[in-house]
Amino acid sequence: MIAGCKSKHDEALKSADKDFILKVANEHFANKKWSKSLALYERLTNLVAGTDDAPNVVFNSAYANYYDKNYKLAGHQFKNFAVNFSQDPRKEEASYMSALCYYKGSMDYNLDQSSTELAINELQSFLNEYPNSERSKNISQLIDELSYKLEFKAYENARQYYKMGDYKSANVALENVLEDFPATKLRPSIYDYIMNSRYELAVNSVYDLKQERIENAIAFTKRVEKELPGTENAKTAINLRDKLLKEKESFAKLQKHVESQKAAALEKQKRMQAEKDAEQANRTTKQALRDSARLSTPPPAVTLPIQK
Repeated sequence: MIAGCKSKHDEALKSADKDFILKVANEHFANKKWSKSLALYERLTNLVAGTDDAPNVVFNSAYANYYDKNYKLAGHQFKNFAVNFSQDPRKEEASYMSALCYYKGSMDYNLDQSSTELAINELQSFLNEYPNSERSKNISQLIDELSYKLEFKAYENARQYYKMGDYKSANVALENVLEDFPATKLRPSIYDYIMNSRYELAVNSVYDLKQERIENAIAFTKRVEKELPGTENAKTAINLRDKLLKEKESFAKLQKHVESQKAAALEKQKRMQAEKDAEQANRTTKQALRDSARLSTPPPAVTLPIQK
């Protein structure tokens, strides 16, 4: 029996009889033998072109690839079906399956997310074209799921900067996540990382940027406490702000000391410059007196040799 099935499949692979190949391919499809059915449907592509069998071959091929987890190819085939057989009653189903294939083919968050972005576009296109379809009911949920994957990837990339101690880059990257995904569910965690990043930047800042960074960090803790009152984030904000206010007080004392030193140094510099100027003026005056004395003294009289 197995030998008979094998020989029938092999015969179909070698046959030029369209109807026979199609019959065997459909039998494989009905028996969920996806790879075998695909091998025969591939042979039929040119044989059924322009015939009434073409839509079924393309449609079944797409489903066989879908069940065989060849989502990228299946999505392409379903999309082609919807475009090339726009009058077929299965067009909506094909459009939905195309979008679903792109969804299935979305890569894990830690990999390239171009497939995820493409899937979101395809799902949104189906939702726009068939807003009242029964199949549209779960589309928004699928889009939200894929959007979260993009959010989480951006969030994880930003967190890597924080883990490496690059707090400036972490702060920028985390703020970009909030800007790109304003409705993100990760906002509380992002707020914590931004607060801690700004705290670290302020505490370990160079002198010229320290005051500005302290103020920025304090301002952000107030924002968090206002937006998320009574939460763990608010508690963290209050705790960090207390530390920042102490840091601000210490820095104010340092600034006063530095300004005092600067003033003393400037005063010393002025005094030394004044002494230098006075010394220069004194030398100039003495030189002027010497020059004046030479000008006012008459040349010596002509002297003659004494004759003996």
